[in-house]
Amino acid sequence: MEQLTAILAQEFQVKPEHAAAVVELLDEGNTVPFIARYRKERHGAMDDQKIRELSERLAYLRGLEARKGEIKAAIGEQGKLTPELEAALDKASTLAEVEDLYRPYRPKRRTRAGIAREKGLEPLAQLLWQGRDRQGRPLSQRPEQLAQTYVHAENGVETREEALQGAKDILAEEFSDDASIRKSLRTMLQKQGSLRSVAAQEEDSVYRLYYDFEEPLKRLQSHRVLAINRGEKEGFLKVSVKPGEESPLLRILRQVPDRHPYRALLREVAEDAWSRLLFPSLEREIRSDLTEAAAEQAIHTFALNLRPLLLQPPVKNQMTLGFDPAYRTGCKLAVVDETGKVLDTAVIYPTKPHQKVEESKRVLRHLCDAYGVTCIALGNGTASRESELFISQFIQEYPKPLSYMVVSEAGASVYSASKLGAEEFPTFDVSLRSAVSIARRLQDPLAELVKIDPKAIGVGQYQHDMPQARLSQALDGVVEDCVNGVGVDLNTASPSLLRRVAGITPTVAKNVAAYREEHGSFHSRKELLKVPKLGPKAFEQCAGFLRVMESDNVLDHTAVHPESYQAAKELLSLCGYTLADVGNLADLPSRLGEMGEEQAAQACGVGVPTLRDIVAELQKPGRDPRDQLPPPLLRTDVMDLADLKPGMKLSGTVRNVVDFGAFVDIGVHQDGLVHISQMADRYIQHPSQVLSVGDVVEVTVLEVDAAKKRISLTMRDQEKSGSKNPAGLISKA
Repeated sequence: MEQLTAILAQEFQVKPEHAAAVVELLDEGNTVPFIARYRKERHGAMDDQKIRELSERLAYLRGLEARKGEIKAAIGEQGKLTPELEAALDKASTLAEVEDLYRPYRPKRRTRAGIAREKGLEPLAQLLWQGRDRQGRPLSQRPEQLAQTYVHAENGVETREEALQGAKDILAEEFSDDASIRKSLRTMLQKQGSLRSVAAQEEDSVYRLYYDFEEPLKRLQSHRVLAINRGEKEGFLKVSVKPGEESPLLRILRQVPDRHPYRALLREVAEDAWSRLLFPSLEREIRSDLTEAAAEQAIHTFALNLRPLLLQPPVKNQMTLGFDPAYRTGCKLAVVDETGKVLDTAVIYPTKPHQKVEESKRVLRHLCDAYGVTCIALGNGTASRESELFISQFIQEYPKPLSYMVVSEAGASVYSASKLGAEEFPTFDVSLRSAVSIARRLQDPLAELVKIDPKAIGVGQYQHDMPQARLSQALDGVVEDCVNGVGVDLNTASPSLLRRVAGITPTVAKNVAAYREEHGSFHSRKELLKVPKLGPKAFEQCAGFLRVMESDNVLDHTAVHPESYQAAKELLSLCGYTLADVGNLADLPSRLGEMGEEQAAQACGVGVPTLRDIVAELQKPGRDPRDQLPPPLLRTDVMDLADLKPGMKLSGTVRNVVDFGAFVDIGVHQDGLVHISQMADRYIQHPSQVLSVGDVVEVTVLEVDAAKKRISLTMRDQEKSGSKNPAGLISKA
């Protein structure tokens, strides 16, 4: 354990005692959000992302240790576990190194070398390798003369050429199984090799860029790896790894002295080992490693995009109309009130082939008048462009304030057709459920998007090519962190939202909803303990993240954990306040400053980080951290792609951030691309250094290709300060 925590402390640049504390807390069954929020003193106030990464690395290291144990046992059963081999296994820091060491001892299928060993040719192979007799004298016989001794018809060796070839096969396999040789050659390929792709057929495709492509492995970007892999899988590309200029033979024969009597033969063996065994194996390994690294980068980018998307500010206190566009089947409308309750639905036909524009306007006007609609949430699916033009025209004619926003439909159809969608709206058809989901996405993105599999939300690259279990694990972690970071209203949250709260399982989430249905609203956090299967441990994990606004205890409205209620009361008392003053504590920081944080924390029985969190919560009970962000960009009119001209300056919303740039919605239905080279006047490693999903940005049109529907945008002439968020240019939404 000490060795593991030392490795973690070094890799994550934290104190060993803090790394050890996180390991201990995880082993005790605590959740990442709980550890990050309520055990800051023990781990030095690491954030949830760092703790989650540390947890994943811990799992890898423990898996590595377990594998070492399995391999030691397997080699030990063969009677071949030497002290040197055991030490090498202990020293290995990656699974690849461990498997290289195990390779000579792993049970193999029948190989040419294995057949040669069965024929008794291993002593001949050893003689050729050593080049000396038992007295240590250099051998003078030619290889063919040595081989003659091993010609035995009863063993299946008919000629000395056959004996010699068998010995060479054994040596080639030993070269291939040598861990140090494999490590050296792997390093050589990684540093000097390149990935080469050529067209597998003459047909044009989206992979044309890679029909004659080569790039050094060390500089290969992850999105290119994934694109090439997909092109190969679909039959458009042939892909290979090309070694560098350095000869691999020198590395294979590094232990063979220049004056070795059989150096020429061993060189032939090395050539065979390289071309037949080593290179094909290492090529597979390297491509697998490239894919794994690219997948991890893509998953990281997906998670990076998902977080700001989930944390987009809700559009509060708006009577909202969800608009699910379509052609033949008509556009589905759903009016929802400020709490998300569905008030009315309708179907209109303003698009082709029906084009009942005036009739559709009458229906829309009736709904807006009857329910006081102030905002329209338009889905960005099929017929969205025509629907946006219709809405824009309607807004210009409508006498009351009304705006709209295009909302991503990604995953809406998944939710609509799901069991959950059917349970929520059993009398609605699938498309009407989509309209409701679109409206709620504008009102509270987090509460609605948690109902959808994160992979279906559509803010990544090549998500279908990712290891699905790993992708789900990473994205579920992001959702969990976002939900717990914002907090959940215990009396209004759906089971889908509740099950994302730390410590609450899907079964317990349903039990909470059932208890609420049977007994009415919760009136305190303590009442949670009456919910079936929600025991003390689950209560400890979840209580601080659940808000009970109906409680008489104002602390139940906050993120203060019940275990710290006494500390909060003590703090208020020390500063001359009572619970009745919570929410009106403008002077609390100054009074605390006069007393001193250290002394106050000691008097309250908590650490300084916890004390600071308590102060923040007492000042703004029930606060939503998303309220501090700029609101989403609502529109009243629409432009056409043909309206865009180079040099035009526009405001837009970042929809997706990828390795090579960011896609921005500028209100013409077709997202424009800000390439990474156009984001800043300084060098940036990744677009996420500058932009996040949901940011409202100012861009300038560089180029418009109407035929291919491509819009090139730039931010470079906008950014002068060199900072991540130049004033007035990027609004974090």
